[in-house]
Amino acid sequence: MPEQPLVWILGDQLLRDHPALAVAGLGAQVVLVESAARMSELPYQRKKLVLLLSAMRHYADDLRAQGYDVRYVRAANFTSGLREAAAASGATKLVTMAASEYQTRQLQQSLSVTFGMPVELLPNTQFLVEQHNPVPTAPRKIVMENFYRAMRRHFGVLLESDGSPTGGEWNYDKLNRQPLPKAWSAPAVLHFAPDEITREVIGQIGATAGLGTAEDFDLAVTHADAERAFQHFLDTRLAQFGPYEDAMSSRSRTLYHSLLSPYMNIGLLDPLAMVRAAEACYREGRAPLNSVEGFVRQILGWREFMYWQYWQQMPGLRSANSWNASRPMPQMFWDGQSDMNCIHNVATGVIETGYSHHIERLMVVCNFCLLAGIDPAAVADWFLACYFDAYDWVVLPNVIGMGLNADGGLIGTKPYIASANYINKMSDYCGSCRYNPKQRSGADACPFNFLYWNFLIANEPKLRANPRSGPAVLGLAHLDAEQRAAVQAQTSAFLAALAYYS
Repeated sequence: MPEQPLVWILGDQLLRDHPALAVAGLGAQVVLVESAARMSELPYQRKKLVLLLSAMRHYADDLRAQGYDVRYVRAANFTSGLREAAAASGATKLVTMAASEYQTRQLQQSLSVTFGMPVELLPNTQFLVEQHNPVPTAPRKIVMENFYRAMRRHFGVLLESDGSPTGGEWNYDKLNRQPLPKAWSAPAVLHFAPDEITREVIGQIGATAGLGTAEDFDLAVTHADAERAFQHFLDTRLAQFGPYEDAMSSRSRTLYHSLLSPYMNIGLLDPLAMVRAAEACYREGRAPLNSVEGFVRQILGWREFMYWQYWQQMPGLRSANSWNASRPMPQMFWDGQSDMNCIHNVATGVIETGYSHHIERLMVVCNFCLLAGIDPAAVADWFLACYFDAYDWVVLPNVIGMGLNADGGLIGTKPYIASANYINKMSDYCGSCRYNPKQRSGADACPFNFLYWNFLIANEPKLRANPRSGPAVLGLAHLDAEQRAAVQAQTSAFLAALAYYS
C-alpha cells in the first residue's frame, strides 16, 4: 500500500517553495492548524494575530488553487489539530519543516511517538545560516561583525571581484547615526485594504482579549502584497534609510524603516531575494552605499546572527539572567501611561500598531529595563505579546542577549546602556517631556539619568572588567559621595513607586 503523506505547514512557514510540498508532491494532503492554546499564551497585540491568521488562510486558499488537498483546522492545540487531520486524511506519514522555535521543534520531534507513524522532519529553509552555515562551530566567541562578513563573502553580497568589500569598508555605521532634520516630513508607507478573509479574522480577533485594536488593520497578508510593500520601500525609503536608521521621532513611527520584518518572519518574503534587490539598487545608482549596506546588515547580519545564536544557546537562553534582575515588567509598558515621553510614545505606538523600530526597542525599552533591573523573562514576554514581528527565535537573542546583556555577553560585546543624553540627541522626545534630560538627580531629573548612574555604581567592578564598558565607569570619578547617595536614593524611590504588571 503506498504511503499517504500529510504535510503540516506551520503558520510562520508560509513559503512559496515549501520543502515539504516538494517532497509530498502536487496534490498532496496539507494541514494548517490554528492552535487556541498558542494564541492565548500571552495577551497578544491584536494586529499580530490578524496578520498571522489572515496570512495562513490566504496561503491555504492559494495551495488549494494550485491543486493541493488542504485541511484548515481550528483546534485546542497543535497535537489535537494534527490528530484530527491525520485521522480524516488516512495519513500514514507526516512531513513537516523544522520549526524556527525551540518548543515547537521539540513537539515535532515527539510526534512519531504520539501518532505512531513516521515523521519526516525537513531542514528549515527560511534562514540562510541554517541552509549554508558559513560560520563553522568554533570554541572561541563569534561576534556579529565576523559573522556578517562571513555571510557577505559566502553569498557574494556587496563584494568586488577581488573579494574586497564594495566601497572599501565592511561597515558604514559611522554615516548612519544622524538625528532627523528639523524641517522634515515622514515618507508614506503602503497600506492594504482588508479583503473578506481578513475582515472575518478582524471580527474574530476583535472579540477576544488582547492589546490594541484590530479594526484598522492594513498590513499585507499575501506574497504578492508583501512584495509590493518591499518594492515600495525600495522606491521611496531605502535611499534615506541609512543616515536616519537610528533616529527616533514623535512625528512618525516608521520614518524610513521598511516594516518588512513581519513578512519575512512568516515566510511571505525571501530574505536573500531582498538582499539581492537592495544591492541592485546600489549598483543601479538608486540608493547610496551606506543605506544599502545598513539594510543588508539588518538581514544578512543581525537577523541571521540572532537565529544562529538562538540555536547555539537554547534552551538555556530563556532563563539567562546574568545581572540577577527580578522586578516585574512595569505597567507603563502595557498601557503607555508614563510621564517619560519616550516611553509613552514608544509603548503607546507598540500597543496600537505592534511596531517600533530597532533603536527604540534597544535604547528605550531594553535600556530602561536593564537599568531598572527588570526580569529578562518578563521583558521577553512583553516583546512576544506586543510586536507583530516577534517570535521566540528573534526575541530571546535580541532582548535577553543583546538588549539586556543577560546571557553574560555571549551575543553582545557590552551592555547597551545610556543616559537621557543619547535619547535627547537622537529624538525629539525630550523637548516636550516633563523631565530634564540634562539633570542627573532631583525632582525634574530624567529617570534615565539617575538609573544610569545608579547602575554604574551598583555594577562598577563587573563593568570595569569589560574593556568595552570600562570607559563608561570612568565618569563615576566625577561623582562625590553626596552625589552618589542622591542618585541611589532617587533610584530606590522611583522603582518603589512604579506600578508593575501582574
